[in-house]
Amino acid sequence: MSSLNHRSIETNGINMHFVEQGEGPLVIMCHGWPESWYSWRHQLSALAEAGFHAVAPDQRGYGQTDKPEAIEAYNILQLTGDIVGLVRALGEEKAIIVGHDWGAPVAWHCALLRPDIFYALGLLSVPYLPRIPGNMRATEAMSRMAGEQEFYQLYFQEPGKAEAEFEADVRKSMLAFLYSASGDPPPEQRWRFLFGKHEKLMDTVTVPDTLPDWLTEADLDFFTKEFEQSGFRGGLNWYRNIDRMSELTPFLIGAKIQQPTLFVAGEIDAVVLMYGEQIKTLEQNIPNLKKKVVIPGAGHWIQQERPSEVNEQVIEFLKDL
Repeated sequence: MSSLNHRSIETNGINMHFVEQGEGPLVIMCHGWPESWYSWRHQLSALAEAGFHAVAPDQRGYGQTDKPEAIEAYNILQLTGDIVGLVRALGEEKAIIVGHDWGAPVAWHCALLRPDIFYALGLLSVPYLPRIPGNMRATEAMSRMAGEQEFYQLYFQEPGKAEAEFEADVRKSMLAFLYSASGDPPPEQRWRFLFGKHEKLMDTVTVPDTLPDWLTEADLDFFTKEFEQSGFRGGLNWYRNIDRMSELTPFLIGAKIQQPTLFVAGEIDAVVLMYGEQIKTLEQNIPNLKKKVVIPGAGHWIQQERPSEVNEQVIEFLKDL
C-alpha cells in the first residue's frame, strides 16, 4: 500500500497543496470550514486500499495553499476553477468529487459547470441547495430569517471581526468548534447557529474538559498549527462571497444535478436542522440520487467522527458507478 504523498501544483493562478494516496480512478475530496486536507485523513488510505486515487487538497485560503488578499478572489467560480485545474495538473480528464461542509457547494458547482469532467458526486453534511428565482440577496434572506437574532454567516461578513476572535487562542477555538458541532455534546453544549446580537460567536460554542473519542491531541495539534500559520481570513472570505455567488450564477436557477450522487449526514448535525426540507426533497433536484444516508448520533464532522461508516458508504457508492 502506498503512503501519503504531499505535493503542490499550480492551478487557476495559485499554488495548491494536496495530499494523495493510491492509484486508480481519481477521487477529489474538498474540505469545509474550519478544516484542511487533514479532515480526510481516515478516507485517504481507505479509498486507496479500495482501488482509487484519493486526493485531498488544502483549498484556497487554507493550510499550505495560497491565500489571495482580495475578498472577491474567493468567489465560487474561482473555487471551482481551482479544482478543475487540479484535475488537469494531475494529468486526468475525469474525476469523482466529494465535498463536506463548504466543500459541498464547491463539489456541486463543479458537477453543474463541468459535467464533462466530474461524472459522480458525493455530498457530506450539506445538501444541494439549488438557486431559486428572485432578486433577494442571500444575506438579506438570512437577516430576515434571523429576525432579532444574529446568524453566524452574517456575523462573518465584517472583515477582521471573527478573525480576531478566533485567532486570540487558536487551539481553544478549534477545540470548541470541533466539539460543539459534533454529535458528542449534550443539547445545552451544542453550537448555536442563531444567537443574541450582544453575543460573540465564541459564546455559542463549548470548550470541553476532555477530547471526544474521535479527536486526538495530535489531531488538535495539527489543526492548531495549520490555523496559527494560515489564520482564519481565507476561509472566512468564502462566506463574504455568498451574495457574489448568486450574482455570478443566475444561469443556474432551477438547475438539476444529473450525475450519480451520494448524500451522507449526521443525525445531530445543525446543518440537518437548518436544511431539513432540502434534504427531504433532494431527489427532486438530483434525479440520479443513489443513496441518502443519515448516521444516527453523528454530528457535523461525520468523516472524522464516524470514519468507518462514511468510508463504507463512499466506497460502496464508488464501486457501484
